Amino acid sequence: MKRIKFFSLKKEITLVLVIILWLITAWLLYPLINLDTVGMQNAKEYLYRSAAGLTIMIIFFGKTVIDLLFPQVALKRMPLLNTIFLTVYSLAIASGIIFMIVRMAVIYVKSKQSGFLF
Repeated sequence: MKRIKFFSLKKEITLVLVIILWLITAWLLYPLINLDTVGMQNAKEYLYRSAAGLTIMIIFFGKTVIDLLFPQVALKRMPLLNTIFLTVYSLAIASGIIFMIVRMAVIYVKSKQSGFLF
């Protein structure tokens, strides 16, 4: 009985940590979503901030792909609903990564026209 509570508490803590990491990622990537408000005087700061957020997204994507390819349930098959959810989740993360890279490229091109990013 105590072991079940411990595992339940562990899952809750893990869920809270993942949600906190996603909130931090959203905060880091927020300037890329509102690209019109990005001034060229802050482009370098936004580029580094966005790179940190993108790194967290790539880590989440890698973890999701590992979970899909090597499920933790060794002797059983992964439930179909879980596989579908992880596939959709990984596709959403991959499209988010591609979108953010395109937005970072736009900032880079804009800053090169201004000539003062690096």
